[in-house]
Amino acid sequence: MSKDVREVYEAISPADFFYRNREIAGFDNPVRATYTIVRELVENSLDACETHGILPSVYVSLTETGRAGVYRIRVEDNGCGVPREYIPSAFGQILFGSKYVLRQTRGMFGLGGKMAILYGQITTHSSVKVISGTGGPVKYQCELMIDIQSNKPILLRGGIKTLPNPLYWHGTIVEFEFEGDYSRSKSRILDYFRQTAIILPYANISFITPEGVYYRFLRVTDKLPKIPKEILPHPKGVDVELVKRLIKRTRSDKMVDFISYNFHRVGRKTAIDLLKHAKIDPNKDPRELTSDEIVKLVNAMKRYDNFLPPDASCLSPIGPELLVKGIEKELKPEVVYAVQRKPSSYSGHPFIVEAAIAYGGGIQPPKPGEINLYRYANKIPLLYDAASDVSFKVIKSIKWNRYRIDPEMPIAFFVHIVSTKVPYKTVGKEFIADIPEVAYEIEWALKTCARKLKSYLISKVRRIAIERRVNVLEKYLPKIAQFSSELAGKNPSSIDIGKIIGRLKR
Repeated sequence: MSKDVREVYEAISPADFFYRNREIAGFDNPVRATYTIVRELVENSLDACETHGILPSVYVSLTETGRAGVYRIRVEDNGCGVPREYIPSAFGQILFGSKYVLRQTRGMFGLGGKMAILYGQITTHSSVKVISGTGGPVKYQCELMIDIQSNKPILLRGGIKTLPNPLYWHGTIVEFEFEGDYSRSKSRILDYFRQTAIILPYANISFITPEGVYYRFLRVTDKLPKIPKEILPHPKGVDVELVKRLIKRTRSDKMVDFISYNFHRVGRKTAIDLLKHAKIDPNKDPRELTSDEIVKLVNAMKRYDNFLPPDASCLSPIGPELLVKGIEKELKPEVVYAVQRKPSSYSGHPFIVEAAIAYGGGIQPPKPGEINLYRYANKIPLLYDAASDVSFKVIKSIKWNRYRIDPEMPIAFFVHIVSTKVPYKTVGKEFIADIPEVAYEIEWALKTCARKLKSYLISKVRRIAIERRVNVLEKYLPKIAQFSSELAGKNPSSIDIGKIIGRLKR
């Protein structure tokens, strides 16, 4: 071993880690970064509205700054707003946020929006401007940057300013510059907005492009999906570290109470039975558990089969009615069928699959070898890496000829997965992992829609055949009636041809 080489050991902050590895969050090049910035900021705005029962209105403006490849983005929403004391950390501290709870949200890590701000900072050395109001008589404004090495916000120009809010506005405005490439990301960004408009028919979304083109996606309903509730962790989905944290903050002095108070849908009877399997005294103080006993408890939870499945109250599916409205609004198909599966779970995480199949009308046939597949997770359109997604694999595995369907027809498939923990394969949240429980629900959701479409296609073929027959009869029946009447020596007017045709049309 060389004596001239010395290893240098150091700790880095979360901000520094993502600064060095920004490609894992979708910021690997200017094209993808432009799309990711738009998506992350819009998702934050939509979450701020939906989790508080507010019909979303989101305004996005992307403009050129005059410097080559540098753009300014401004996103404004009518969400709940951010309280004054949380504004610096909410926009200037990586992995700080309000999404570390067990309920459905678009964001998972408190990462995406701040990564967008961080990317803007490291590519243009500019600050982010934030204005936020919570519906009170004042609103707040500040400019800040992120101290990458300490992962702390740096407030600029006098810190947080208090401004009058005479209209009692609530919402947030975020504005900053970044290095990007809109011309090459344009189609992806517009696809994102169109697909978002499908899954959110109750949202108003406006987008002004750098060329000055104004896109508006208007709501067609005032009906919102139900607001998701926060729930306790399900015992099937916990690990040793989580149990240790729960023990540290529990007020229970008996294991049976600790289990029944801290875990989702676990009653006293089930808690006693679980502890019996784990060979732990139900009356033992949780704080007296040894490390080995905690491991035994967690292993027993994973093996135990009598837990109730997770409650779906923490989820907010769109529902078949709204899904159909969104598809009809944006794609104008001849017919669309949608279904919502019953709640299921994987590894203790609840999830619901929704699916739809649209046919004809404004739906175009896919390119050779491709599939018209619209994928969503927690109401987020997934636009990259479709071939790696579980939905794509499921569609390829189904024998569509049984349903008189050919994926090369003018047909589109829609799959929406909602969960407290969507099984993404990457931090960039672009495709869903091939989890058996999820694949099963997707398969049967699509097959349910396919059966309905099969019935429609059969009736359509019959209807077309009848129409052709009627057209032929309408053309030749009067002549046949006339010749027959002459042969029989009767008056042709005595034959009611319209009545005969009417019977055929029924």
